[in-house]
Amino acid sequence: MSILEEGRDVPLGRYTVVRRSLPNKTRRTVGAWCFLDHFGPEDVTGKPGMRVPPHPHIGLQTVSWLLSGEVRHRDSLGSDQVIYPGQLNIMTSGRGISHSENSPTSKPPLLHGLQLWVALPSIARDIDPAFQHLPDLPEISDKSARIVVAVGALEGVASPAVVHSELLGADITLDGTVELAVRADFEHAVVVTEGVARVDGDEIGPGSLLYLDPGRDRLRVEGPARLFLLGGVPFEEELVMWWNFVARSHEEIVAAREDWMARPKGDGTDRFGVVPGGEEPLPAPPLPTTRLLPRPRYRRS
Repeated sequence: MSILEEGRDVPLGRYTVVRRSLPNKTRRTVGAWCFLDHFGPEDVTGKPGMRVPPHPHIGLQTVSWLLSGEVRHRDSLGSDQVIYPGQLNIMTSGRGISHSENSPTSKPPLLHGLQLWVALPSIARDIDPAFQHLPDLPEISDKSARIVVAVGALEGVASPAVVHSELLGADITLDGTVELAVRADFEHAVVVTEGVARVDGDEIGPGSLLYLDPGRDRLRVEGPARLFLLGGVPFEEELVMWWNFVARSHEEIVAAREDWMARPKGDGTDRFGVVPGGEEPLPAPPLPTTRLLPRPRYRRS
């Protein structure tokens, strides 16, 4: 089975609009991947570019992938890292972290990339927060394709990114056709960032997500195109997702929101800490008037 789902436009901060393709109407997760935003390509000449002030996370990992431009990551651990195309930033929130993402003042004219989240399994969702920057990632190249393995492993090549469930994330640039050996116990999804691709006979262009169910041990991908391939063992744990939090219950979301809105003290005792730089933190929106409930991984027809 394959399902093509259109993304939707969502404002991110004051200056950026993204195309959100996960979660969508039919599917909440692909493996432990639970969120995917595609931003750009946008000409940011004379514009602020990305401006996302300090905000909190729990229960997830953020995975930042750039195709063009530069973004500066700062977090409450003291990390201060500009990411460039082909590099990976992966931040583990665990029980709580805060961070900001901004285009540097001196920046290239084009901004284009992906922001993804991974839901942490119960065994890891309350671990200490962490940040990992990987400037060099393993590649697979032949005459038809260049593949950068950002997360997990593909065709015997493994990324050094630290994750807490069995996952795949790979950037694929195609001039022709490639057949990839993949894990049959994984479900997969494809997001095209440039051009139009065919994946096992299904055509997909930018702005959509193509879901591919488990049971396939090979994928045939045709270009010319550039795409990001996601994969993972189906994530069976129930999730409650609200704002920037991934939790298991309404009460956990309420507690995280209260901790964030209490405002960081800066004395090392608060849950989310302080992001250096003096930016005003982003306030949490009001909670809905109804109780937040777990949602199924996918909508049954």
